[in-house]
Amino acid sequence: MTGGMVVEVEHVRTRLGGRWVHDGVSFGIPRGQVAALIGGSGTGKTVLLREIVGLERPTEGRIRLFGEDLAAVSQTRLDALRRRFGLLFQDGALFSNLSVAENVAAPVQERLRLSNALMCELVNLKLSLVGLPLEAAYKRPSELSGGMRKRAALARALALEPELLFLDEPTAGLDPIGGRDFDRTLRVLADSLGLTVLLTTHDLDTLYDLTDRVIVLHDGRVIADGHVKDVAQTDHEWIRSYFMSRQAN
Repeated sequence: MTGGMVVEVEHVRTRLGGRWVHDGVSFGIPRGQVAALIGGSGTGKTVLLREIVGLERPTEGRIRLFGEDLAAVSQTRLDALRRRFGLLFQDGALFSNLSVAENVAAPVQERLRLSNALMCELVNLKLSLVGLPLEAAYKRPSELSGGMRKRAALARALALEPELLFLDEPTAGLDPIGGRDFDRTLRVLADSLGLTVLLTTHDLDTLYDLTDRVIVLHDGRVIADGHVKDVAQTDHEWIRSYFMSRQAN
């Protein structure tokens, strides 16, 4: 990997709906870092996340995961790379007709053959890691609170013990207490498991409480990149307005 970077985005340009959503985006995420992508609506944060995990391709530029160029690898190799990361989109994307335990077990069953006893142990371990009571295993997603659904989705994302975790607006829809609880859980997991994390968020508290680094997208480019306290001092109109509510408190 170039310079020990787990994620490398080089000069990415993405054209959607007749306009350039990304126009030369570049950054790298080193192993063990928790980094956040922020930006206004329409800046392509989720699109960029989907490109980084190989669900979409940019119009131009290069994206590497674990040192491998996504545009150059075979489908078999891409599938192997995907086993090394977990993914959590905004709604959690849990299967509504399955129990929480069955949801967490699903990605493992696709790739491994485990006995029922071992699978049960694995599911219980993942639920404990994310702070869910074991009785939640038998419930359907519709029977859980928003915060518990997020934790169940996180348990599923961790099922295959990934090195890298991608999260799209992980605290969206949660009340402030639930959001902070989720942030604390994720920070403990990142530190204890040595995870590299890239997330998108609009949540100022998440930036201050969870992340090591903030990357700001605006007008198709990265306009600031660094620790949240340094980024908050950047002399740019959008950044000033974004952080104003936090600084006023």
